[in-house]
Amino acid sequence: MTTDNSKTTKNLLSTKEVTRRGFVKGAAATAGVAIGSGAITGFPTIWAQNIKDVTLRQFGTGVSNINAVADKVKEDLGFTLQMTALDSDAVAQRAVTQPKSFDIADIEYWICKKVFPAGTMQPMDTTKLKNYQYISKLFIDGKLTPDSEIAQGTAPHTVGFVEGADSVEFASAPTQWMTLVPTIYNADTLGIRPDLIERPINSWADLLDPAFKGKASILNIPSIGIMDAAMVCEAMGEVTYGDKGNMTQEEIDKTIAIMIDAKKAGQFRAFWKSFDESVNLMASGEVVIQSMWSPAVAAVRSKGIACKYQPLKEGYRAWGGGIGLAKHLTGLELEAAYEYIDWYLSGWVGAYLNRQGYYSAAPATAQKFMSEDEWGFWMEGKQAQGDILSPDGKVMEKAGAVRDGGSYEERMGSVACWNSVMDENKHMVRKWNEFIAA
Repeated sequence: MTTDNSKTTKNLLSTKEVTRRGFVKGAAATAGVAIGSGAITGFPTIWAQNIKDVTLRQFGTGVSNINAVADKVKEDLGFTLQMTALDSDAVAQRAVTQPKSFDIADIEYWICKKVFPAGTMQPMDTTKLKNYQYISKLFIDGKLTPDSEIAQGTAPHTVGFVEGADSVEFASAPTQWMTLVPTIYNADTLGIRPDLIERPINSWADLLDPAFKGKASILNIPSIGIMDAAMVCEAMGEVTYGDKGNMTQEEIDKTIAIMIDAKKAGQFRAFWKSFDESVNLMASGEVVIQSMWSPAVAAVRSKGIACKYQPLKEGYRAWGGGIGLAKHLTGLELEAAYEYIDWYLSGWVGAYLNRQGYYSAAPATAQKFMSEDEWGFWMEGKQAQGDILSPDGKVMEKAGAVRDGGSYEERMGSVACWNSVMDENKHMVRKWNEFIAA
C-alpha cells in the first residue's frame, strides 16, 4: 500500500512503458501479412489469427463481473470478454464440474481452496506480469505492514501460490506460480439504519440483540455466514474459538445452536444471498441491522436513505477474490488471458473498484486513475472536498463526508478473520443448512 501522491505514482509507473500489450495487439494483426510475404520465417503461426477474433469466457460472482470492464477490455486490448455472474456456491461447482465452459475464473480465495486442488485450472507464471510488483503485500505474505498479525481464516496468501507449473499443492511461501492474481477485496462489517436505531452500535453481538427482533438479517452463503456468526457468538462471550477460520465440530455445533435459538425466537427477518436482496431489505426498512457489503450500503444511501457501515470493536471480516486461468487455455487465447490479467492490475479497473467501495489489489496503479480528492476519501480516510461520484457518475457521498471506518490502513488493519473453508467444511455446511431450515 502506498500513499504517495499521484505525480510520484505516475513517475514510478512510467518506467515500464514497453509492454506485451502492444505486441499481442500488433503482432496478431500483422503476423499474417508478414508470414504470407515471406518477410518473416519461423514465426508462430498462431499469431496469424486476429486478436479481434479472440473471445474469453469469464464467470464469477456479480461483485466483480462488471460490464464496464468487458467494454474497456474491448477498447484497450481489442478482444471480447464474455462475463457470466453466478452466486458463490454455483461458482465453486462450475469451476470443478464444467472446466471446459470457461476460460477465466473470477473467484474468491475461500473458493480457490476448494477448487484449485481439482486440477481444472493452471498456475500462472508471475514473470509474465509486469504489474505483479504493485500487488498489495496482503496477497503475498498476508501482512498489511511488516508488524501486522495475520488474521484467522483462509487468508489469500495461504492459497495464493503453488510449487510449480503443474502443481495443485498450495505453497507455504510465495513462488513464481500463482493460483489467482488478486483483483478485489474488502473489510466487511454490519450495515445499520441509524435513523431507525435509537442507540449506538459498536459490537457484532448487536446483531442478536432482542431489541432488533424481526429486523435483523444475515447472509446465507455458508462459508461467509458462518464467519459472521462466529464474530457474533465470540462477541457475546458464548463461544471461545481456537481458530474461527478452522473450527472444530464442537465449535460449529455451539455456533449453529445459538443461531437456531435466535431464529426460533424471531430475530431474523430474512436471509439474503445477493447484493440486491441486501439493498432492498435495508432500503425498505424491513431490516435495520444486517450483514452487508460496503457498496450495498452506498447503494442504499444513493436512494436518499440513511445507512451506515458500522465499524465494530471486534474488527472486520475480510474477503478477497482474484482471476485465474482454465487448464485448457493455450496459444493466442492464453496470451490474451495473460494480457487481460496484467491490464487488470494496471490501474483503470482498480480505480473503478475503489469508487465502488472495494479495494484494488494494486493500489499504486489505481491511484493514477483517481483524483486527489477521490483517493483521499476512499483510501486515506480524509473528508471529501467535493461530491464523491460512483463509477457511473452518480453522487455517492456529499462534500464533507468521511468514509465509514476510515482509511485503508485502519479498515484492513482491523481484520479479525477472512472468509474460510474449514477442515470440517462438510459438517459446517450441513449444520448451516439446518439453521436456515429450522
